[in-house]
Amino acid sequence: MEQVIEKWMGKTGEVIIGATKDNGGTRKSVIKVGGSTTLPYLNFEGEIPNPPVTAMEVWDTPPADWPDVLKEPFKDVIEDPGKWAKKCVEEYKADLLCLRLASTDPDGKNTSGEEAAGSVKKVLESVSVPLIIIGSGNSEKDAEIAPVCSDAAKGENCLIGIAVKENYKTITAACQSGGHCIIAESPIDINLAKQLNILITDAGFPAEKIIMHHSTGALGYGLEYTYSIMERSRLAALQSDKMMSMPMMNMIGQEAWRAKEAKTSETEVPEWGPVSKRGPLWEIVTATGYLQAGSDILVMRHPEAVKYVKNAISALMK
Repeated sequence: MEQVIEKWMGKTGEVIIGATKDNGGTRKSVIKVGGSTTLPYLNFEGEIPNPPVTAMEVWDTPPADWPDVLKEPFKDVIEDPGKWAKKCVEEYKADLLCLRLASTDPDGKNTSGEEAAGSVKKVLESVSVPLIIIGSGNSEKDAEIAPVCSDAAKGENCLIGIAVKENYKTITAACQSGGHCIIAESPIDINLAKQLNILITDAGFPAEKIIMHHSTGALGYGLEYTYSIMERSRLAALQSDKMMSMPMMNMIGQEAWRAKEAKTSETEVPEWGPVSKRGPLWEIVTATGYLQAGSDILVMRHPEAVKYVKNAISALMK
């Protein structure tokens, strides 16, 4: 029986994160994502030149809401983002890092853009992998700190965000000025995602420097819904829709560790088993689900989950 091969007219865009000395930066290497001419891992139907990558989160302030099982691997470095970053790269083999400037949250420490920029510089000096820089999630404050952080990392071609409908103009201008890539986030709606991509490119920002984030639902908390939107995005890209061809990312750790099943102690619910195993597994299953949906960048937290998912990516790419 003859094998049916699907041939697509389009492809996903390729985005480069990071800049080496030859490109005006200080990174030892760059990360390339996207560029596929087929659906995830169907190597027999097309090319998948760049495998998905895992980014590990580093915070500029100790996370107050992380359970002990998640803090444990970082307990000796959690007070210092530079040391935290170094441990993620040297010990846990992160492909790149995601610096979360959580201290800038107006409902928390409400630190300034200058203080946030100091954390950016500290992490860039501590490690040589490419860097993702995101704010606290407050759209107004994120727009306020973006220009300062972009300038602090100028020349490094970081991935900066998160740009949403309410603040995309300011963050786009900041990324354009500093020569960085941008994260464009929409609330799990394919039409809104496309609209935001169009608005950002209409501002003169290159499409090949945009990463889409359709938001992320953890296992049991909306994974299927996000999955379906990501699947439709990939199909649109392969059908030559240039405004839906951007690579995609997911904030895996952030959402997986919000689930009560991932962090509730076994003393409270003995039948669920040890949280030391259950928590990382919740993150692993969430991440591997999004790999099948076509995610290019998985932002994760627990080193055991990162290790497993990196092995899964290697197996899938074969």
